[in-house]
Amino acid sequence: MPDPIEVLVPLLNPNEPEVQVARVNVIEGQKVQEGDPLCTLESTKSVTEVTAVRAGFIVGLEFAESDLLRAGDRLCWLADDSKWTPPEMKPSPADVDEGAIPDGLRITKPGLRLARDHGLDPTRLPRETLITESVVRRILALEGGGEMELPEADFNAGAIVVYGGGGHGKSVIDLIRALGQYQVVGVIDDGLKRGTDVMGVPVIGGGDQLPRLAKDGVRLAVNAVGGIGDITSRIQIFQRLLEAGFGFPTLIHPTAFIEPTVQLGQGVQVFPHAYIGSDTDVGFGTIINTAAIVSHDCRLGAYVNVAPGALLAGAVTLDEGVLIGMGVTLNLNVTVGSKARIGNSAVIKEDVPSGKMIRAGDIWPQDSEES
Repeated sequence: MPDPIEVLVPLLNPNEPEVQVARVNVIEGQKVQEGDPLCTLESTKSVTEVTAVRAGFIVGLEFAESDLLRAGDRLCWLADDSKWTPPEMKPSPADVDEGAIPDGLRITKPGLRLARDHGLDPTRLPRETLITESVVRRILALEGGGEMELPEADFNAGAIVVYGGGGHGKSVIDLIRALGQYQVVGVIDDGLKRGTDVMGVPVIGGGDQLPRLAKDGVRLAVNAVGGIGDITSRIQIFQRLLEAGFGFPTLIHPTAFIEPTVQLGQGVQVFPHAYIGSDTDVGFGTIINTAAIVSHDCRLGAYVNVAPGALLAGAVTLDEGVLIGMGVTLNLNVTVGSKARIGNSAVIKEDVPSGKMIRAGDIWPQDSEES
């Protein structure tokens, strides 16, 4: 088993060691493949995309969008096991000057600087999530610049919140009820009126309610934003929940059939009568919707959405953020590039480039002859 690899900020410009994180493509614990984009970094003169040098799991993520970093700062580790714990690193002189970081606290350097500048004691920050600069700013805003009162309630393993009250949110609520393991305490939706309800579940407000829920011991969430029109919205909800300290259970409807050799990432949702075949790997936050068939040896990246009735033949690869419409057929060994969108009932016979949109009912490639 190869040793974990430390991913560092590259030097984009010898005269400008500081860069800003323009985009984050991964989250803690996510499985990536060689060449997958991890983040985009910007200086005043250049932009570069940091990619995975080999397959592995993201461990010890230490950056977030808008963070200012310096060349040589650690971004994360690539490990063969998502449960691997990074070794304690010898602190740099700058870290020593800023004071010791409490054991178990994961905080970015910009977040640590901001916390110290405002007198926010790092020992009182939560350990359940990565503390970024934006998290610190929200804590300071909530408390008027003072210290945050930490949640004192015990973790409630049965309580769960649903983020998103639209059509997919309703399907998620029914899925949770079918399992009988969790109690849905409320719906979070930034566009629904507080005090209304979705299928009998109260709408408790927008994302600003997440810290209050955490204080009450609610630490599990389901992302019910499907992201059909724009997968970015679904990814942003995951990031927001992660920053608030929430975890994501894998939900499998009792009528779905999953072969024993299947590997499912955190936050995966499998709906009624879906089938997932032997030796298939399903990435973080992916949706396998009603009656979809995912055959043997398929590889589905993070945030993939497979709509009802879609049919994936064996050894199909769907890269991160791919959207597969209803009734789509994908032939054996086909690869669909990241964030491609395949319209309803399309037939895919060959590889699809990243970002490509295939219209509903089309056969890809369009000049393919019928066999």
